Amino acid sequence: MTNIATDLTTTAAKDPEQSAVRINGQSMSYAQLHAAAAKVAGSLRAAGIEPGDRVAIILPNVPAFPVVFYGILLAGGVVVPMNPLLKSGEIDYFFTNSGAKVAFVWPDFVAEATKGAQNSGTTIVECSPTGPVEGVLPEGDPIVEPVERADDDDALILYTSGTTGRPKGAELTHSNIHLNARRSSVDIQHTTSEDVVMGCLPLFHVFGLVVGMHAAVLAGASLALIPRFDPEQAIEVIEKERVTIMLGVPTMYAAILNHPKSDGMDASSLRTCCSGGSAMPHEVQKAFEDKFGCIILEGYGLSETSPVASFNMPDRERKPGTIGVAIPGCEMKLVGADGQDVGAGEGVGEIAIRGDNVMKGYWQNPEATAEAIPDGWFRTGDLATVDEDGYYTIVDRKKDMILRGGMNVYPREVEETLYQHPDVLEAAVVAVPDDLLGEEVGAAVALKPDAKASLEDIKQFVKDNLAAYKYPRHIWQVEELPKTATGKILRREVSKP
Repeated sequence: MTNIATDLTTTAAKDPEQSAVRINGQSMSYAQLHAAAAKVAGSLRAAGIEPGDRVAIILPNVPAFPVVFYGILLAGGVVVPMNPLLKSGEIDYFFTNSGAKVAFVWPDFVAEATKGAQNSGTTIVECSPTGPVEGVLPEGDPIVEPVERADDDDALILYTSGTTGRPKGAELTHSNIHLNARRSSVDIQHTTSEDVVMGCLPLFHVFGLVVGMHAAVLAGASLALIPRFDPEQAIEVIEKERVTIMLGVPTMYAAILNHPKSDGMDASSLRTCCSGGSAMPHEVQKAFEDKFGCIILEGYGLSETSPVASFNMPDRERKPGTIGVAIPGCEMKLVGADGQDVGAGEGVGEIAIRGDNVMKGYWQNPEATAEAIPDGWFRTGDLATVDEDGYYTIVDRKKDMILRGGMNVYPREVEETLYQHPDVLEAAVVAVPDDLLGEEVGAAVALKPDAKASLEDIKQFVKDNLAAYKYPRHIWQVEELPKTATGKILRREVSKP
């Protein structure tokens, strides 16, 4: 295996008229997808993009995403997927850190991306629903066959954060992505060209990108896209497109289950669903399976593990509440605070992962790489137990990350934005339980004595400077935040409203 764009060219040659992407009643065949991607690749080469150069994508779930994604790969480039909700300051960091030379951007986000590109000099290319708008990049001869790349060459740089420091770019190789897509979907879910995969997860997210889009291409399946998840639209797509495989986070399954139109829904085509991002409530899983006659396979993974590390396998006992067992090619174990392995029934330990799904490292950050993978085992920061059968159960997160509807929100980033407001003296961002999203973002703030701003003013300030899913929906005032003897704020001791 070399360039993962080979997965597209192989499928396009084998079944050119098969529907690759469906949206709003329109369809793009694999031959059309390949041709459009080859044209993008030719334009990138004509613009001076060399193998290994980074190219960003800021697009919603539209056919242009796979067109541009595979175009970048055909040219030998490295894809940098970015959340379209990012603000200019965040975009500036991603562009500058990755060295992205070009960014393909949806029209609604061009203004923000253009502001974010002022320091990096990244070329902004506006996209229509089906591909780049002509006139920005020069035309070039289409690149039909993928530029040769090594298995351990970067294919993606996916930005992720811990609870400290700036976002880090996880380097996922061509081998990482190809093998994880094959093992988690083709081998485990038995995805074939007869399947229709519903793309309701964002394609800029590793779950939707690898287990959704690329796995569908690898298997020659059809990808039915939803630009932005809406339960009513999801129900319509499942019925109209005869969806067989759905990928989602627990809140998506709950939203479909609880929507009035689900009572008369024809879900007879749906056979397999996969859930990740946060724990699936047993009640939701059972009710969904009973109502629609399918199975939900719960799994676990991170951006750094391409993403899937474990699954409740369809051909083995499923244990609700667990994240299943390690997938083929991946080893998992628990490590205690003393650095010693924690065995089955021995209590809680941090999940460590080793295998061909683990990232090469963090982009231009050897210190963070060495800390995350100190001995060949990637330290996840997630605490769990394991039983005698090898099934893992998440107990808590070692990190303070907030999982809001499957989206990662990192408290320090929000706190740093709060501190930019002139009236904020202290701030601590914590998770607040939420029935719909699992967790919501909450902020406790201590204001300066002469503060003029209201809490709503401060909330709006954060909303204006961070992506929409990051700003605190709950904000409350405190006289003082709890601290250690050295003055460090104790997030876990912050009182909540």
